[in-house]
Amino acid sequence: MFPAVLSLPCLLLYAQAPSLPPPAPPATIQKEKAMHQAFDFWIGTWEVRSREGVLLGHNRIEPRLNGAVLQEHWEGAKGGQGTSLNAYQPTKGLWRQTWLDHQGSFLDLEGGPEGNSMVLRGATATKEGTVAERITWTPQADGRVLQLWEQSSDGGKTWKVAFEGFYLRCK
Repeated sequence: MFPAVLSLPCLLLYAQAPSLPPPAPPATIQKEKAMHQAFDFWIGTWEVRSREGVLLGHNRIEPRLNGAVLQEHWEGAKGGQGTSLNAYQPTKGLWRQTWLDHQGSFLDLEGGPEGNSMVLRGATATKEGTVAERITWTPQADGRVLQLWEQSSDGGKTWKVAFEGFYLRCK
């Protein structure tokens, strides 16, 4: 048996320790789980085609780090390559994507589910000024996923399509 004096420092530390927050209610846990899985529809190996059926490239989206991160591996039909890391940030309640490609292009986007789509937004500095970026991924009834990347140079008054691709799962 240890003398009581030896346990006094432990008692003092315990008395000064901050209390832990109460556990999250079940509804909050379910909402967080749903947000972490909100982009899972994009996971897979894809052939990407234009609206007219022209091959634009291939994309592989893989879960990493126990599913906490989605990594994209893009290979364009004309030789371009790129990658992105995508993750849900619980502290912000947002999804974030960082995109890099073979030409040094860089996009930093954030957002989240809107309806049944994932919508991420950001801004890119150019010589002409700031360009607003908006990329929307929408699952289609036939199993495809539509990716629509739009840009605006006038603060969001008008948008032009930078990329539109229909993702078809590879068999």
